[in-house]
Amino acid sequence: MKATAKANTNIALIKYWGKRDEKLFLPMNGSISITLDRFYTITAVEFKRDLQKDVFLLNNQLSSEAEGQKVFRFLDIIRELSGTDLNAVITSENRVPTAAGFASSASGFAALSAAAAKALNLELSEKELSALARRGSGSACRSIYGGYVEWQKGERADGKDSVAHQLLPEDRWNISILSVMVASKQKKISSREGMKRTVETSPFYTGWLQTIDTDLQKAREAIISKDFEKLGRVVEANALKMHATMLGATPPFFYWQSGTMEVMEQVQNLREDGIPVYFTIDAGANVKVLCLPEDEQKVYEALLTLPSVKEVITCHPGAGITYL
Repeated sequence: MKATAKANTNIALIKYWGKRDEKLFLPMNGSISITLDRFYTITAVEFKRDLQKDVFLLNNQLSSEAEGQKVFRFLDIIRELSGTDLNAVITSENRVPTAAGFASSASGFAALSAAAAKALNLELSEKELSALARRGSGSACRSIYGGYVEWQKGERADGKDSVAHQLLPEDRWNISILSVMVASKQKKISSREGMKRTVETSPFYTGWLQTIDTDLQKAREAIISKDFEKLGRVVEANALKMHATMLGATPPFFYWQSGTMEVMEQVQNLREDGIPVYFTIDAGANVKVLCLPEDEQKVYEALLTLPSVKEVITCHPGAGITYL
């Protein structure tokens, strides 16, 4: 009873910011993402009859208790689905540079969901697998699919309609995603705490929710028609709007640092020079820069000239779940 799955990480183009249910990872709003080709998690899950307790090995090392408990609690959900009480050995290889602002939880729980479900012969559809992965990490539901993906927020209290689906396969539209690592200090507010504080206290949060459906529609249309500049404009504006909600929180907070601002300004300079290039920023200091493949080298070199930039990592749209 063993299976191995690989999942790539993803970045949000239209952000999800805020949960309506903390336990089920149900978002306050829908989101759109790109699954990337370069960073991934490979996870093997083997259920054994003679195993006394679950074991989690991460990058060839026994996991910490906190990491293990999160994974084991998630396995309990899958065990309940299959009607088994068998313990498992989980072996995970994580190739996601979290320092670059990529969330390893997305690829991690997507790979874990797929491997565990297959090991237990649960014949889940991609939609069902997406709903399952969401229970481990919200953004993991998007890594089930390749390319351009939309996560629908859903309306049901049980979360069964809060699932992702593919808008466009990875091989249908190639764009470049440059992850720009800037010199920064460790962030003081976690994404989870930041979301919670914003939802509960920011007077700007209502405005965020009122405009999200329009942002989603614009992004959806841009992806289907492969209109890069239309996509870039809404992606950049959506990121700035998300960060603006935090400034209205009590107490206010922000993730940007001096290097963040430097990269944003360089992107605007490149646009003034006629290069279609846009930025997006998650809950951290690092910046993701979007451009067309033919402009990738120019943008890459321009970003590396900035004193605060430590590294630039280039990605493109990648595949969804694969079984090894």
